[in-house]
Amino acid sequence: MKNRFVSDWIDAFLANQPVRANSLIITVYGDSIAPHGGTVWLGSFIRLVEALGLNARMVRTSVFRLSKEQWLTSRQIGRRSFYSLTSAGQRRFEHAYRRIYFEPQAQWNGTWLLVVMTGSKLPAAQREAIRRELMWEGFGAMAPGILAHPSADQETVMEILQSADAADRVAVMQGAALAGTSLDSLRQMVQECWNLARIADRHQRFVAAFTPVLQALREADSLDPQQCFAVRTLLIHEFRRVQLRDPQLPALLLPDDWPGATARSLCRELYLLTGERAERHLQDVLLTLEGPLPPATPEFHQRFGNPLRQQRH
Repeated sequence: MKNRFVSDWIDAFLANQPVRANSLIITVYGDSIAPHGGTVWLGSFIRLVEALGLNARMVRTSVFRLSKEQWLTSRQIGRRSFYSLTSAGQRRFEHAYRRIYFEPQAQWNGTWLLVVMTGSKLPAAQREAIRRELMWEGFGAMAPGILAHPSADQETVMEILQSADAADRVAVMQGAALAGTSLDSLRQMVQECWNLARIADRHQRFVAAFTPVLQALREADSLDPQQCFAVRTLLIHEFRRVQLRDPQLPALLLPDDWPGATARSLCRELYLLTGERAERHLQDVLLTLEGPLPPATPEFHQRFGNPLRQQRH
């Protein structure tokens, strides 16, 4: 039996925070379908996302656009269309979602990764494309043409530069503050390079939005699989939006009352609480080329640091 409060919460969330169909479909594919082989029959997918306020026309229009943008690819078998993430779409998803399901680096060794594009003779459009990609990875602008991050993944940075055909025209180096540099001065620099107040506000609004539904599901006598799927999807869709704007700086450089850990803790608990029932709903609704949805990959069961399991009920 569906929980009335949860139904009302889902309806209110979709009404008050409208989501783009294209973006929501990518969230569903990345969070729920990719771990199960990545390919499903479009008709079953349409049934699945009805719980998220998407109708058949919206889904068909969106998957067509996502195919043109090389996020999805289709295969026709008889009268049925089966859609999968493209290899490029899978890479984009993995790139973004490792920042969602896994804890940021806890320890910091005091070094900074610097990307220097000054005097690189890069065309303006290419320099801007690289800057945008690095900003999505959490880099901040220390000065014109110089971006920095205290715990960025070096391989990811080099992949970005190689993809932009700029690896031999951009300097990447490591640096560290000299002994005696005060922590206050580093924190002040961070405040100037990143808009921490805006990021903190996003974390706080995320916590405020999802705390009521977490409390309702904690107290529920039973959990409805379709509702669990809808809540889990909206949770990850919104948490992705928050995390992709969070540079995930070391705690040492952040304000003492930083709300990021609270937001992640809430997301983890709600994801694990809804996980088992959401997976049951996917199995009941989705169909693949071979028939029923196959089991999820082992990596899926390590999201948020613990195996997904039915915690209660």
